[in-house]
Amino acid sequence: MLSEAPHAVGTRVVVQGKRGPEVATVRGEAGDPDPQARYGSVLRAATPEDLARWDELHRQGEDLKWLLRARARERGLPVKIVALEFTLDESLVTVSYSAEDRIELGGLIGDLRGHTRARVNFAAVGPREQAQIIGTLGACGRGNCSSTHLQEFAPVSIRMARDQQLPLNPEKLSGPCGRLLCCLQFEHGMYLELLRDLPRKNARVCHTESGACGKVTKLHPLAGTVDVQTDQGLLAGVPAQALTRVTDPAGGKGRRSEADAAET
Repeated sequence: MLSEAPHAVGTRVVVQGKRGPEVATVRGEAGDPDPQARYGSVLRAATPEDLARWDELHRQGEDLKWLLRARARERGLPVKIVALEFTLDESLVTVSYSAEDRIELGGLIGDLRGHTRARVNFAAVGPREQAQIIGTLGACGRGNCSSTHLQEFAPVSIRMARDQQLPLNPEKLSGPCGRLLCCLQFEHGMYLELLRDLPRKNARVCHTESGACGKVTKLHPLAGTVDVQTDQGLLAGVPAQALTRVTDPAGGKGRRSEADAAET
């Protein structure tokens, strides 16, 4: 039976997860329920018994994780056991693992039989899923988005970094998982809107007050300004409204579209 009353942010609740009932924490206001959703619904507020049981299953999962790591080393299996997670009713335990190649792990099931009656499910996870399960700190100093509020991973591309005028430094653009930062896609749509009002990079423009003309060298979307390199020198932080876009020989006027974003 689904819970009818909304729960305050921070409340511990029992939810119907993908694998079965789980304990979760409310992190935002409730939205309209999806009648087609098979999981994600709140079943009830977690009772003290639920929380005690959940903590015990977590400790059991940690102990069994180290047990399987030891057994894997004994068998010479090239695999990293990332986590063991039980459902609240202990009907299923999911063993998350990472391996370079396809690997047979059925032999490890027997190592669990003496410790739990739960059905065992092996799930291969990538770098982002590992960061989500383990939990790390992001460059902002807060908990990484994947283990705090993200429910699924959206595609992230290097073009998003270009649109936000970020230096293409892999160390600064990568999260603890070694992949592009998930937060690059959070504000991407807003940057695209701001960039539509700016001339594209390398476009020919003229300053309406001084009459100086030159080439756009850098964009500042949040400020609504650009830097222009003229024959007389550099004009920095010029408002886009103070520029006239010069028609180029190909017939363009330096206007920007979404397709131009890849050039910046």
